[in-house]
Amino acid sequence: MPPGMMTQEKALTGAPLKTPRAAAIAGILFSVLLMTALALLRLSVPDNPLERGMWLGTDANRVAIALHLVPVAGIAFLWFIGVLRARLGDREDRFFATVFLGSGLLFLAMLFMAAAIAGATLMAYSANAEALSGSVTFTLARVLSYSIMYSYTVKVAGVFMITTSTIAIYTGIAARWIAYLGYALAVLLIFGGGLTNWTFMVFPLWVLLMSSYILIDNLRPAADK
Repeated sequence: MPPGMMTQEKALTGAPLKTPRAAAIAGILFSVLLMTALALLRLSVPDNPLERGMWLGTDANRVAIALHLVPVAGIAFLWFIGVLRARLGDREDRFFATVFLGSGLLFLAMLFMAAAIAGATLMAYSANAEALSGSVTFTLARVLSYSIMYSYTVKVAGVFMITTSTIAIYTGIAARWIAYLGYALAVLLIFGGGLTNWTFMVFPLWVLLMSSYILIDNLRPAADK
């Protein structure tokens, strides 16, 4: 075989070996960043979306840090989606691929939208604190951001977990028990996402579990698998 063809074949066969590791690293980065952002928000902003915004004067800096982490987490999540789709390759089922990609992009869009509304609220408060705090405009922005996050984003995350779990079973990229756990937690998010504001932590925690398993499994010597 000519050297050029050998090099090309090596590149093509070597690329899939790196895909699970890339997905795992992106998933871990996304999980850590999103959990950090959610924890900062939950510790700073009251659960009641109709509160009058007293936290704007005391915890605005902590909320701003959380909002700056969200876009970086979103980029990592987008990378996570891309490398998992690359893992499927020619075995990609059109139905599950459409739901997987669609739910992932919808999740990102709504996450960014909720964060953007919260960020705009912080900027408006810094420009005119007295006029915004406790106003109808603040209440509208607060309820809108809350509704997007806990009425829609949480449920779309559950759909993404279902399709990702199916892909994990289909490709063997992760253990079946992680996929089955994903199904159970997805049902919790879809039907019980509004039980508590901490419920949304289930999603990044599951992605972290799945990504850690993929990374550890990929780093093990072939003889041990």
